[in-house]
Amino acid sequence: MHLLIADDHTMFRDAMSQYLTRSNPDANIVTTKNLDEAFKYMQEAEKHPDLVLLDLNMPGMNGLQGFKNFRDTFPDVSVALLSGVAEISDVQQAMDLGAIGYFPKTLSGRAMLKAIELVLSGEKFIPVDHATNGLMPSYFSDGNKHSPTAPLPMHTRAPKDPPKTDINLTPREEEVLERLGKGMSNKDIARDLDLQEVTIKLHIRGICRKLEANNRTQAALRAYELGLIKKVD
Repeated sequence: MHLLIADDHTMFRDAMSQYLTRSNPDANIVTTKNLDEAFKYMQEAEKHPDLVLLDLNMPGMNGLQGFKNFRDTFPDVSVALLSGVAEISDVQQAMDLGAIGYFPKTLSGRAMLKAIELVLSGEKFIPVDHATNGLMPSYFSDGNKHSPTAPLPMHTRAPKDPPKTDINLTPREEEVLERLGKGMSNKDIARDLDLQEVTIKLHIRGICRKLEANNRTQAALRAYELGLIKKVD
């Protein structure tokens, strides 16, 4: 496991690095304190990290513009948003820009590790607030509902098979796309796949981005044209 953690909060950065190293002694954890240092490391590294965590509010980010610049410069690298103050709109925009996940700093160390393992397996991660069935903001406390001893509210499962298309859809996106082609609603897809409805929306966003579609209907039509799904009579 090779990670780059870019965050200007020394205490959080060091604590997270130490926890991950203790949990996985073979892990290669690199840290930087701003976006410029993250760019420099990426440009000089012989091998790119398996995952990059970018803090939304560290120097150089300029909101999500820095995140976009990083994604545009290193499009083949998995990047997740890390934040202590992100709003839901920030998370949604980051996912639209190609983020593989959103890691609020309120996650416990154990939950953070599980989330990292999930995205390294090829899935996306967003913690869900089960009280609202929506995204869990980063300023939620790690209290009763999301305590270190509570199950991590993961919204996805690890893939069983590699993607089947050159568009690089994940196995979960393929499952969602197949059901889109059948005209199923987000609620029905969520029930069928045993996922949260907000998770289905995130997967549809990813599908639309990869298929260059503006909405779910266009995505289904594009998928028919490419032969990714069979048209239902």
